[in-house]
Amino acid sequence: MDAREHILQRLRSHLRLSTLPRPWQSQRRFDDPATRFAESLVQVGGEPFVVTDTNEALDVLESLLQKVSARRIILNPEPPIDMWDLPRRWSSYEWFVVGHNVGATKDFAASADVGISGVVTALAETGTVVLASGPYSSRLATLLPPLHIAVVPASLITTDLFTWVSMRPQPMPAAITFVTGPSKTADIEQTLTVGVHGPRRMITIVITAL
Repeated sequence: MDAREHILQRLRSHLRLSTLPRPWQSQRRFDDPATRFAESLVQVGGEPFVVTDTNEALDVLESLLQKVSARRIILNPEPPIDMWDLPRRWSSYEWFVVGHNVGATKDFAASADVGISGVVTALAETGTVVLASGPYSSRLATLLPPLHIAVVPASLITTDLFTWVSMRPQPMPAAITFVTGPSKTADIEQTLTVGVHGPRRMITIVITAL
């Protein structure tokens, strides 16, 4: 037995099976997670709209696009947005739907006025929305335009990150992005600056009926 095999044999003799602990789950509960999420988002500079149903959500979305004089919009066609056919509904805008032309995504996102997305979940405690990678979900759509609008079904709102992880049965996506309000940094002389590394405005439309 050479030295290498001797070392490996010693290591094998010390191996032991270990059981990983279950993810810690918060004991916090909110009577109205949608309201708490909205309140938390306001505290970090976000702009929440809480609506009852899809029709009201579309009314709010249309009003927002008009107020910001949007022209070019990039869209992650995720639930429930994928059921709305927004490019056909509002054909006066120039739309780019993620997944149709991967190579052109970056160029369009860099010049888009608005990025619209769904969410994987939303965290009531911090006002955070969680975005995941996928064939119809580009991070560029939520990072490059100056305004990011996220559509949040209230059924996806959970207490906090730990609770979401402990309840999630599927494997984690390859990439997850946590967005808590508009992009902010205080790297230079501890002066808070908004919009340096991402959108200057973060708006959510929470739909209580979904």
